[in-house]
Amino acid sequence: MKKLFAISVLVSSTFMLTAQTNPAISSWLQNTTVKGRHYVSGNSTPINDTYTANVQSVQYSSSFVYATTQGIPSYVVGPYLDGNINQAGNQNSIFKFPLNPIQNTGTAVSTPMGNIGVFINGVAMFNCSDGVSWKNSTSSFAGGPLGGAGDGVWNRDAIVYEKAGFDCSKGHPAGTNYHHHQNPSAFDLDLNVISTICNLYDADGLYAIDSTVHSPLIGFAYDGFPVYGAYAYKNTDGTGGIVRMKSSWTLRNITVRNTLYTGASVTAGPNVSTTYPLGSFKEDYGFTTPTAPDYLDIHNGRFCKTPEYPNGIYCYFATVDANWNSAYPYLVGPTYYGTKVAAKVTSITEAVTTYTPTSTGLDEAGINEVNVSVFPNPAADLIAIQIKDLVKENCVVELFDVTGKLVDKTILYQGSTIVYFDTKKLYNGIYFIKLKIGNQEINRKIVIEK
Repeated sequence: MKKLFAISVLVSSTFMLTAQTNPAISSWLQNTTVKGRHYVSGNSTPINDTYTANVQSVQYSSSFVYATTQGIPSYVVGPYLDGNINQAGNQNSIFKFPLNPIQNTGTAVSTPMGNIGVFINGVAMFNCSDGVSWKNSTSSFAGGPLGGAGDGVWNRDAIVYEKAGFDCSKGHPAGTNYHHHQNPSAFDLDLNVISTICNLYDADGLYAIDSTVHSPLIGFAYDGFPVYGAYAYKNTDGTGGIVRMKSSWTLRNITVRNTLYTGASVTAGPNVSTTYPLGSFKEDYGFTTPTAPDYLDIHNGRFCKTPEYPNGIYCYFATVDANWNSAYPYLVGPTYYGTKVAAKVTSITEAVTTYTPTSTGLDEAGINEVNVSVFPNPAADLIAIQIKDLVKENCVVELFDVTGKLVDKTILYQGSTIVYFDTKKLYNGIYFIKLKIGNQEINRKIVIEK
């Protein structure tokens, strides 16, 4: 598929708010009809799956919320070009989260391998490790897909070592468990594009970064606290404008690997070199206590006010650098801030209420805040419509010719950001895009010229 961004639609973060209940109940993207899709290597036409995308039901009691999901996103996943033969599959999961998470005042609990949280589309959230660590006695890696066991001291950074196997949405499966270790926004939307995977296999992600608005709530960690995208209010009281949240973990100034950033002596790893540069291991990073409100704590979060929590709550952030490339520790830090309560359960054993989301769409004021741009205009072979921020409900996108005849129609699914129109067979001339959001419409003119 020819790579092209043709139409960019920027939507205010007030666009897709659901009912004003506890966000741990109302923030999940619910769907029972849309199926997942995937690419296979060498074919840019997605294959339809039988698994249902996003979250199928949300139920809650006075203390917990239960999200039932197959763990499949609505955006196209794959391929995985590092030799990973797995495909995203049905996880048949019920995730139980606390409605009122609490801070852990005791010894901090490390984030383990496997699920450390769940994104609002039901997709698994992993920490930064890939299960492989250095084995000093053999001067080699071991563990994870390599087999055996490393020392568990110098642990590989999955963002570095698994990059070749991430799809355009920065995800991949462990077995059939599709997951993200990092901010789930497409590689080709970063200011500095570090992967070419999107060139052929166009996909998108859960949301698109927008530096002008507060990033959406994108998931919940296993301690129940929310995870947000990269941008937020500078000050914790909700003032100071929108800025990028910065990690307080930075690369250490070391040439040998025999101590942790705390100064503790440990079993040695490989010396820093071109083969094992700084950043290869998560222990290459050290933490500095932040002195500014837009720098995060040791868990990669802070207590602050957000659009969903106007009274404030502890929040993690999906950290990126100034080029929007993923920044360590990526999602939740090496340890949880709160008491780890959430779990995957096999059944619900208490009385619960089913939550039914309501569509709010856009009001007239919201429509006026939408900024639509057409690139290129004129277009030729392909038109792409992309929405920044988080899409919480399906949007109908239609293409009309100058006489008002409907030429093509598609759906921009909740939890995705982009759709395409193939225009290779269309005549030159003026056309119109209509984007239907709830009971409101956005109309823009484009020109096709070949």
